[in-house]
Amino acid sequence: MDNPNDKLYVLFLCTGNSCRSQMAEGWAHHLKSDCIEAFSAGVAPHGINERAAAIMAEVGVDISEQTSNHLDEYANIEFDYVITVCDNAREQCPLYPKKTTMIHNQFDDPSFVVGTNEQITAEFRRVRDEIRDFVAAMPGNLTVSP
Repeated sequence: MDNPNDKLYVLFLCTGNSCRSQMAEGWAHHLKSDCIEAFSAGVAPHGINERAAAIMAEVGVDISEQTSNHLDEYANIEFDYVITVCDNAREQCPLYPKKTTMIHNQFDDPSFVVGTNEQITAEFRRVRDEIRDFVAAMPGNLTVSP
């Protein structure tokens, strides 16, 4: 399927498509829907992280209805950018046509944080805000990573 409009088609790719890529997709819908058609997927999806959905809801971004998808589900879409948000996804990411620009931007995985409820929540918020800042700067910050 070709891009039917002037928007950039962007896939945020993570391992589980449960947290970081979901937040990135949510922020792109919320902040950049005028210029970006956002998708998210995982190399081994396992559902949306409930805490990620709650943390996003705190700032008025609802990701609770997004779905956790395998990247193969988007094989028919010609993406302008595929952005890997974790090292594992970068290593397992398939090759895309030359038209697709690959970007890697590692974000810490807050779902692995151990600590008190307050410490875990603070880490989710920190990562959420880092992803917001990255998405807010799009498309200007989309340059090929080393």
